[in-house]
Order: sequence, then C-alpha cells, then structure tokens
Amino acid sequence: MKIYADNAATTKMSDAAIETMTRYMKECFGNPSSLYTIGQKAKEELENARAEIARLINAEPREIIFTSGGSEADNQALLSAALLGKKKGKKHIISSAFEHHAILHTLNKLEKYGFEVTLLPVHENGIIVPDELEKAIREDTCLVTIMTANNEIGTIQPIEQIGETCKKHGVIFHTDAVQAVGHLHIDVKKQNIDMLSASAHKFHGPKGVGFLYAKKGIILSNLIEGGAQERSKRAGTENVPGIAAMTTALKEAVENMDKHNANMKEIRDYLIEGLSEIPHSALNGDAERRLAGNVNFSFEGIEGESILILLDQKGISASSGSACTSGALDPSHVLLSIGRIHDVAHGSLRLSIDEKIEKAEADYIISSVKEVVEHLRSFSPVWRDLTAGKKEFILK
Repeated sequence: MKIYADNAATTKMSDAAIETMTRYMKECFGNPSSLYTIGQKAKEELENARAEIARLINAEPREIIFTSGGSEADNQALLSAALLGKKKGKKHIISSAFEHHAILHTLNKLEKYGFEVTLLPVHENGIIVPDELEKAIREDTCLVTIMTANNEIGTIQPIEQIGETCKKHGVIFHTDAVQAVGHLHIDVKKQNIDMLSASAHKFHGPKGVGFLYAKKGIILSNLIEGGAQERSKRAGTENVPGIAAMTTALKEAVENMDKHNANMKEIRDYLIEGLSEIPHSALNGDAERRLAGNVNFSFEGIEGESILILLDQKGISASSGSACTSGALDPSHVLLSIGRIHDVAHGSLRLSIDEKIEKAEADYIISSVKEVVEHLRSFSPVWRDLTAGKKEFILK
C-alpha cells in the first residue's frame, strides 16, 4: 500500500488545476505587459484570477500581489511593514517562537538593522494567548506577525482576536497563512488582517506561485526590481498559467472545504486515538484547535529520522519533527517551543493527510507506526535505560 501523508510539505496538483495550467500554457502564453492581442488576453486572464483570489478571501483585487510563493510573500510583508514603522520611529516587532523560518530568518535580518523582536511563547497546547500579545505591544510596535496555522503541529491561532487587538492599537497585523488558505475559511476584513501570505502548492495548486494580500493603504517595499508588473511592486513577467491554476485550485478548495474537513477530521481523530495506544507517546499541540489533516506525535526512546526511513519502506510518506541543519540533526524549534525536551522532540512524526484518505489507509498507518516504534525501541539504548529505571520517562 502506498500512502502519501505529507501534505503539509506539498500537495498533489488537482486534475482541474493541471487542466487549467496546461490549457493556459497552450492558449494564453502571451506576456501580460504586451500591447498586442495575445498579450492583452493574458492580461485579462491575469486580472480575472486576481479578482477571483480576492473574492475568495474577501479582499479587493488591487490588494493582491502575485509572488513565487509563501516565503517571498512573507519576506515582502515583513520588510515592508518594518520600513513603514522605521519612518515613524517604530522599530519593535512581535511574533511567536514557532513561526516558519521564512518569518524567523527575516526577523533575524531585521534585528541586524536595529529592530527589536519579541517572540511570544505558544505554551504546551501550541496556541498564542491574545492577552499576552496585548501586553507585549508597545508605543513603538510597528508589526505583529503570527501564523494562522502551524506547519508542524497544525494548531490554529485566534487570528480574529489577534487582528482586533492590533487594530485597537494601530499596529499592522500580518499572518503567514500558507498552511491555512484553502483549508480554513479566510475573511481578511472580518479577521482584521492587514497582510497575508499564501502558497498554491499547499492547496493542490502548482509549486512556485503564491500571493500576498496587502490591505489598501499599506505601501509595499519591493524585493525584486526591474519592471512595472504587479503595480510596480513585484518585477518580473507574471506566471499566468501558474496563477490561473492556483486560482482553480483555491476555488475548488474553498467550495469543498467543509466536506473535505469533515472527512479529514474524522480520520485525524481516528489516527490520534490509534497512535495514542503506543506507550510513552504524546500528541503535540491542541487536540481540537488544529488543522483537520494534521497529526503530530512524539515517541520517547527513538529518533524521528529512523521512523521516516522505515515507514517509507512500508510505502508511507511522512515527515519528522526533526530537521537536518548544517549536517547535524537538530530537534524541531516548534516542538521545543511547546516544551518538548530535546530527546523527546527528536522522536517525532508528522502525518498530514488530505481529503482522499480512507479508513483502511489510516488502519495501515496505525499498525505500521506501532511496528516501527516497537522495532526501533527494541535496540535503543535510551529505551533500555528508560525501561530499566536508569532514566525517568517524560511521556507518561
């Protein structure tokens, strides 16, 4: 049995998105900046896509800037807000300890330019406390950037409350919604979102294309210079086939969201119940306030990388809470931020399912994970010390 359970990393393009992209590559290949008919047809389709994307998140078309993906959108949002703040003498930014590295690395860059960054704790359940955010806001705070849903543990943040708080204090609110767009209902006006980042390949669209929503009145700084595309805010010939395919994928995702989420939530909870039977294991993040397709577990006494290799041999594609950085296996900063110690964080597994998952596949995942964990523990020196009482169990 072959099961792809790493949809948080990337999703398979939908048939409709592939058909749209192929058709546009054949029939709408003109440069949207050209004045002749083929170019103007591409321009028309580009603006139709912009209007549809805007409609799906309750924005205005002119508030949508097409990008190469979520990382570019994150970078442009943060650097733009920082520059706007600097002009007003405000150089304090608030974020959280478990943001995506596209956010954290950009914040590190801004610190080198004299900005001060406050990283809010996310606590054991992986959720920001709005009151703690409000207490962290200062007179010189220019930006709050909090992700809508976490890419590793799937926890969903109280975005509307965060947006209300930022609006009350006159602070720009950006959210990295890469894991949320297409999976959660987004209404930028209702949720008081000033800037939002999204990426097509997280909701069955193509890789290499995404968008940045920036509320009217927010002046964007350019990351890429060289042309007047995207209202002179993002140079480079627009990827019209990719943008059209992204629009098709997002429309599909939004229209079928409730049905798909209901199915995924049922299987997600079934997986959580089954994996919870493994001794000395724990679900990472809140059990309810999480994405419908996300399951993230820690297993004491083993390493996540070994789990992945053995699961792959069984036909299951998944990911770990560990990341290979500079040649060394480092525990996930997300898991450390919710209080998991290094040894426990190393033994983590993320399963991110899609709407087509079936119960038989979930049963196979559960039995396979149980077998793999038991096998790895059978020759683990750490597990031997734990069971012999030489070390104390962390996960009870």
